[in-house]
Amino acid sequence: MPVLSRFYGIIIRMYFLQSEHNPPHIHAIYNEDVAAIDFMTGEVLEGYLPAKALEMVREWVSLHKKELRVMWETQEFKKLPPLE
Repeated sequence: MPVLSRFYGIIIRMYFLQSEHNPPHIHAIYNEDVAAIDFMTGEVLEGYLPAKALEMVREWVSLHKKELRVMWETQEFKKLPPLE
């Protein structure tokens, strides 16, 4: 369960297990809230994040969409810069 980035109390992870499925997505954790977010569309697939946290995650995803896609396809995870 690699941590890809941390910013403003939000943790971004990507799980890539045999049980993981498409569409390509990340998991964002903020306090007690967790959401799976499709990083190609920004759609919340499962879970919940408060509106402000979700807005920041979507902004971060838009900056790193290409790198996220490569990681999803190769399973070669790396840290990505936080949202500033």
